[in-house]
Amino acid sequence: MGGVSDVALTQRLTNIPGITCDAEVTLADLTTLRLGGKPRFTARCATAEAAAEVIRTLDAAEVPLLIVGGGSNLVVADGPLDLVSVVLDDATVTVDTTTGLVRAAAGAVWDDVVHTTVEAGLGGLECLSGIPGSAGATPVQNVGAYGAEVSDVLTRVRLWDRRTGEDSWVPAAALDLGYRYSNLKFTQRAVVMEVEFQLNTQGLSAPLRFGQLARELGAEGPDARFPAADVREAVLRLRRGKGMVLDEADHDTWSAGSFFTNPVVEENLADEVYTKVGEETMPRFPAGEGKVKLSAAWLIERAGFPRGYPGEGSPVRLSTRHTLALTNRGGARTEDLVALAREIVAGVHGVFGITLVPEPVWVGTSL
Repeated sequence: MGGVSDVALTQRLTNIPGITCDAEVTLADLTTLRLGGKPRFTARCATAEAAAEVIRTLDAAEVPLLIVGGGSNLVVADGPLDLVSVVLDDATVTVDTTTGLVRAAAGAVWDDVVHTTVEAGLGGLECLSGIPGSAGATPVQNVGAYGAEVSDVLTRVRLWDRRTGEDSWVPAAALDLGYRYSNLKFTQRAVVMEVEFQLNTQGLSAPLRFGQLARELGAEGPDARFPAADVREAVLRLRRGKGMVLDEADHDTWSAGSFFTNPVVEENLADEVYTKVGEETMPRFPAGEGKVKLSAAWLIERAGFPRGYPGEGSPVRLSTRHTLALTNRGGARTEDLVALAREIVAGVHGVFGITLVPEPVWVGTSL
């Protein structure tokens, strides 16, 4: 544990304009899984400048810290945590309807950002409606859904470099953005303070490349485009049907969203899976030379894990509407979630020889 006492640290941090410290909040209070133990304390930052000063102070004192946005991509250990959680609260969103340029502070609720852009008559983010979390988290893992990714429209990211103390705008091209990946993920080398997007001013959606969404809207050809507002409503309908829009009263939404990434495998392995299962409708998508992307949800179900597994009374279950979400039924602990995740990974590997990789960031625990 860092050598500075919590009392001394909180006194030092609360002298920074825009900072408040809370010694009672737990990570269960800050994450969409409602899981996680108690940090040393939580520092809430009203501005990017305040956040930078908090991070600088904690790093100088060699105190571990965890940046928390919407908490939608975190699996945090139970019990006392030797770290300070840092919450970025700045939710400012600025929209230029003439140019289509949008900037969002890291603390802005992501779906609020999408809603704001659609209401302003801009297109490009509508397929990412309903995704929980904050704007600052979206470039870190290149958030995507329904055939679209943040990288499609991301232009720049404002980063606080923890090594150099530099606060600068970095072009999206410098982030090595790929499928659920950026070079920021897992490294903690920098903190996202603000994001910038270039959207279209015609109010049209991105081309609809995802079959289910295209069918929902009655698209008649590939890459059809619709009014962004219509696409947003269709996406929200689909996500609600899968329990993927946060609802305090619905335990199917107490999750970290899609828990595993869709595996990219060699074509011959995909062929083996097809032969084993024998379903002509097996989802498979080209993923570069000799590679195929498979559906993690499909693999989980075919490996013997149906929706709602392992059944009533279990503290953690697969969602009753979507096998890619591991859900807290209200009284779970993180150790329960980890046990189920391990069981699923082992089961899929045992049946298909494919190792599923979790999407969330793990804090104080591991698979």
